[in-house]
Amino acid sequence: MPCHNQAKREQKALLVSLYGVVFFIVLALGFAVFTNSGAILFDGIYSLIAFATALITLKVAKLAEKPDDELFHFGYTSLEPTLNLFKSLIVIVACVYAGVEALMRLLAGGTEAEYGWAVVYGVLSTVGCFVVAGSLKKMGRDTRSGLLAVEAKTWFVDGLFSLSVLLGFIVAWVINQTEYADLAPYVDPLLLMILVVLALPIPGRILLDSLREVILMAPPAKVVDEIEAKLFELLGHIPHQLIELRVTKRGRNTYVLVHLVVSDEFKVNSIKELDQIRYDTMAAIKVWNPEVVLDILFVQDLALAE
Repeated sequence: MPCHNQAKREQKALLVSLYGVVFFIVLALGFAVFTNSGAILFDGIYSLIAFATALITLKVAKLAEKPDDELFHFGYTSLEPTLNLFKSLIVIVACVYAGVEALMRLLAGGTEAEYGWAVVYGVLSTVGCFVVAGSLKKMGRDTRSGLLAVEAKTWFVDGLFSLSVLLGFIVAWVINQTEYADLAPYVDPLLLMILVVLALPIPGRILLDSLREVILMAPPAKVVDEIEAKLFELLGHIPHQLIELRVTKRGRNTYVLVHLVVSDEFKVNSIKELDQIRYDTMAAIKVWNPEVVLDILFVQDLALAE
């Protein structure tokens, strides 16, 4: 039941994200036309991209809750890192496009815009994006959802773009009131270029983390060490030569294959006793971390664990 409730909370959070994206698309495109601002137009285009990926994310979140079947033998959670990889690539492309566009506008003499109304847009968009990003980040922690974590970072990047628009137009508006008014059009593209450089590491990290999961690399050493310590605590009483772990993370689930190489002192009367050890260990692991999927193999030959 807790897992079902978490899934419902995750999907509810994704719907909030979806509705938020629709609102900011309308807001950005409306202000872009009214202020003649290329930066605000780009912000709207970025939100439009986020809307398309949010629709896919909502679908994947529902699929991830389905059990394994004939098509996906290990369940649908493997779709999560694939989607996150795809989303990070889109954000990187959008950032690079924004940087190139800003450079072209800078070389062309900057951008003239209606600075006062652009500041109003910047305040609304910046505050809104950071509020949604913070809410999704908290919900992602509470539900242990990788999808919500990435969605929160996408909103954070969008908030940074909106912040650049806000700062750019505030500075441009101030300069426009002075004798240096001819420099005001350069402020917006220059700030946008700086922000792109600062924002790119966020989708870059998401890309690398998602790639690790897609190609079935082991998760970070800290995660493996924690799982290893817990399994030694649960299985250490069994006479053994070696407890060998193989760990991979696929979306919200962490799959652990354990080779328990038993020693000569280990005796059982039936397979049922081995099954009971598995049941007890799996139950304890689920209480400790519900996202861990565990398989335990009992062997005596060390070569079988290599």
